[in-house]
Amino acid sequence: MAHALDRPQRRTVRLRGYDYADAGASFVTVVAQDRACLFGEVVDDVMRLNAAGLVVVSWWGNLGRHFPSVLTDEFVVTPNHIHGIVFLGANIPAEAWQMRDIVAAEAGDHTGSPLPADGAGNTDAGTFPTLATVVGWFKTRTTNDYIWGVKNDAYPPFRGRLWQRNFYEHIIRTDQTLDRIRTYIADNPSRWHDDDENPDRVGR
Repeated sequence: MAHALDRPQRRTVRLRGYDYADAGASFVTVVAQDRACLFGEVVDDVMRLNAAGLVVVSWWGNLGRHFPSVLTDEFVVTPNHIHGIVFLGANIPAEAWQMRDIVAAEAGDHTGSPLPADGAGNTDAGTFPTLATVVGWFKTRTTNDYIWGVKNDAYPPFRGRLWQRNFYEHIIRTDQTLDRIRTYIADNPSRWHDDDENPDRVGR
């Protein structure tokens, strides 16, 4: 398996004409229970994923396969939480879904969902999963794989549950907000020393 740092920088999708006020775009943060650092470490301001961290990346990449109306954008795994941008399908132009397939192919992923028949990211137009449903599925899949890793691959155990019960959401309403959040996510590992979720942060 290629190391995460060896992968080419993914391209993000500029959704021209997208109605962000339709609440279909969200910035999501999911934090590990007890802020436990389970997914790797930050070295020289760069996130070095361990096996569990790569599992988390893999399941995030599977969101669009399980939910054909979901489009993911910028994403990062830190030692104990993830940040990602999710579009839930409303009014997303067809070229965005085509770009998703191009990005997946460039990453060597040939199992992605084809463009749905209605061209809007869903075979049943107008019906989209809630963000809670999408995040819940992600939590369940990553937890199941992590439990397997504890039993079979010496992953460190967690207390009670892998993820905190809730997640944080911020609705994206403008292009300017999207650009700012993309930058925040991409730069997140370089700010780990001062991150609110870092259990070793000075002054905590």
